[in-house]
Amino acid sequence: MILLIIVGMSLVTMIPRVIPAYIVDKLHFPEWMNSWLNAIPYAALGALIFPGILSVKPDEPHIGLLGGAVAVILALCGLNIILVVLGAIAAVFLLTI
Repeated sequence: MILLIIVGMSLVTMIPRVIPAYIVDKLHFPEWMNSWLNAIPYAALGALIFPGILSVKPDEPHIGLLGGAVAVILALCGLNIILVVLGAIAAVFLLTI
């Protein structure tokens, strides 16, 4: 009985995620819409990250802002995202010690 519940829950979770992927894969959007859709992950990432930047040290928000600035500069230099994140972490770490 437990196994059936687990299988059922996995299907209920998987189906709403898989069906849109198959549908969108078959559709062909205009180029302007593709460029707009490609920007959505960056906007969502920014919306998730920015509040965290301000709360690195709540009493010293400039530390988070400087770490964010380091990340922006490294990203504009064209570095890999892992290096950007590590650079921002290192900057915040150095500013807090």
